[in-house]
Amino acid sequence: MKKLLALLSMGLLLMPTAMGEEDPVLLQMEKMSLREKVGQLFMIRPDALESRFGPAELEDNSITGTTRMSDEMRQAYANYPCGGFALFRKNILSPSQLNMFTQNLHALNDLSPMLGIDEEGGRIARIANHPANFGVRKFSSMGSIAASGDESKALEVGRTIGQYLKAYGFNIDFAPVADVNTNPRNPVIGDRAFGNDPNAAAVMVRRVIEGLHSSGVASCIKHFPGHGDTATDTHTGYAETKKTWEEIASCEMIPFRAGIAAGTDFVMTAHIAAPNVTGTDEPSTMSYTVLTEKLRGELGFEGLIITDALSMGAITEKYSSSEACIRCIQAGVDVLLMPYDYFEAFDGVAAAVERGEISEARLNESVYRVLKFKRQVGL
Repeated sequence: MKKLLALLSMGLLLMPTAMGEEDPVLLQMEKMSLREKVGQLFMIRPDALESRFGPAELEDNSITGTTRMSDEMRQAYANYPCGGFALFRKNILSPSQLNMFTQNLHALNDLSPMLGIDEEGGRIARIANHPANFGVRKFSSMGSIAASGDESKALEVGRTIGQYLKAYGFNIDFAPVADVNTNPRNPVIGDRAFGNDPNAAAVMVRRVIEGLHSSGVASCIKHFPGHGDTATDTHTGYAETKKTWEEIASCEMIPFRAGIAAGTDFVMTAHIAAPNVTGTDEPSTMSYTVLTEKLRGELGFEGLIITDALSMGAITEKYSSSEACIRCIQAGVDVLLMPYDYFEAFDGVAAAVERGEISEARLNESVYRVLKFKRQVGL
């Protein structure tokens, strides 16, 4: 009970139930160790739990990754528990293998991990574009769907993808892309976005979310506050937008506001700098101004804030894995996606909590959101 009262003093209020009982999420948190709580903030590649894969090998798509559960993974997970896993093409061999793998990942412990995948449709579709025959429908680019002007096609994208992801054990799709593709020199977004008209994109984003939710899969709009007007790629290094917040609000925020209104479960941050918003060259992923003041405060988003992959060049060229994760949490992030060195990042965050650099209140805020989401999706 003392721990529960401590949670209350940190700003986590008991949520009333129909019977007037205490909030089950808080009761669950009361029983968790610091390391269990810290782990809930991480979503990693399953490969990160096997010693044969160093950070460089994790990022090398030419190398076959982890495709089955091993005793080493179970032991590593016991010492470094995580809140979820992100799977890639290198983790997938066949329908039967994928089914078995996701079942084993979910069964790792009572805090069943979230499972997510990039299945946008078009050129980013880890399952639909896999060389093995999964027998699922392939979609053209989201840019072409937007060009059709038929919003029912976007609904069908979300519904269809959601159905087969659910069948393979996934509960999160890292989609739809809510960027507005306003810069023709953009090397990373292009036809992944629903075109260059923010109002038309907003309609399509909303409909994909509706389709995913109708199939029981969570949505994740990306890449906040908008990667569509950059001329460089955060996968490889620094990228920025020169826009002011007023300019971003009148364009990039239109699809994001639509996605939030549609009930998106996650918003994924972009590693782009926005110096005319923040006054610095720090990535938006690490910006309290962008994430807490704008996304939480101005846009009213109450769901989970997840980073883009923290193994990307825009992060690793300047920050260590532990420093990056600490700064992200301080900015308002709930879920840390794929740090370059998971063990270093985990230990760094745990140490930051122990020394007060990250307050227990801040940690508990994100743990609460993660566990609440897990209950909502039946984990």
